[in-house]
Amino acid sequence: MSKYLSHLAHVEVYATDVEESVKFYTDKLGMKVVSRDGGRVFLRCWGDYYAYSVVLRPGDDSGLVRMAWRTNSAEDLDQAVARVEATEHAGSWLEPADGIGRSYEFTGPFGHTMQLFWDVEHYKAEGEDASTYPDRPAKRSTVGVAPRQLDHVTIASRDIKGFAEWYRDVLGFRIMAYAQLPQPEILFFGVITTNEKSHDLGILLDASEVSGRIHHYAFWVDTTEQVTEAADVLTENGVPIEYGPGFHGIGEQNFLYFRDPSGLRIELNSGGYRNYIPDWKPNVWRIDQGPNDMFRNATLPASMLEASPPAAAPTSTEQGVVPGTEAELAEAALRAHNDR
Repeated sequence: MSKYLSHLAHVEVYATDVEESVKFYTDKLGMKVVSRDGGRVFLRCWGDYYAYSVVLRPGDDSGLVRMAWRTNSAEDLDQAVARVEATEHAGSWLEPADGIGRSYEFTGPFGHTMQLFWDVEHYKAEGEDASTYPDRPAKRSTVGVAPRQLDHVTIASRDIKGFAEWYRDVLGFRIMAYAQLPQPEILFFGVITTNEKSHDLGILLDASEVSGRIHHYAFWVDTTEQVTEAADVLTENGVPIEYGPGFHGIGEQNFLYFRDPSGLRIELNSGGYRNYIPDWKPNVWRIDQGPNDMFRNATLPASMLEASPPAAAPTSTEQGVVPGTEAELAEAALRAHNDR
């Protein structure tokens, strides 16, 4: 199977209060505003190689507008589009805009919108923002948490395996791992990737009927110590920690979860392994093996069942499920299996 995509480039999300969110991302996280256009605000981390990695768009509820992925070449863009066009989820070409050349947008089988592109402007800071190191796109931030770059996005879907296999078969994602409940034996989590990371797209089981939901997106920091320090910085500056710091089993990353002013969950990651095996076969982790809490001693808050936009029914989480929600999630998984 050919690999058409290289990496996650940016996410565009709905913000219920754009200006309050901008203040949060700049003052608390240490990102910078690079441009504004028609109500949207474009922000970057200091280590992002392109101009921006997060776009805020005004919305009534928090949620995902789209996630944007760069292909490995112009030819791969055309081939990836041809493969999507051959499915029942064909999209449309977009004119060059926002520092990106021609691109293609489609909505996949579970309601999540993707933008694919090749041509893009590479960022190089000038003046006092320029780094003394040639390989860095900008000087390291000293504000707030100061993440280096965007890392991954995790969505919610009614069918873990169906989602993973569609993106594998159509766009060449590698399926890296699944996690399964003991009773009933249902998959509640999966990770897929376009490169050597353990994942740049996570999939959580969703019991709701709302399509296209997002659970969180994640930034990368260089060291595991920075994850702990971030928890300190955020707490001291009035940002509640939702969960963590902790250590995932799948992926072996240190993690920390918190929310932005619109209620959208953000994760900080560091550590983790790299996997270059082209014929990797995904393992299925049992919950007692610690798929997303390696030391199996953390208490999961019920709020981690929430995704955006809000819905009455729960999702699972990377850490498992909150007791009492198993039956609802199992019913959703059975429906998805029967619909395949």
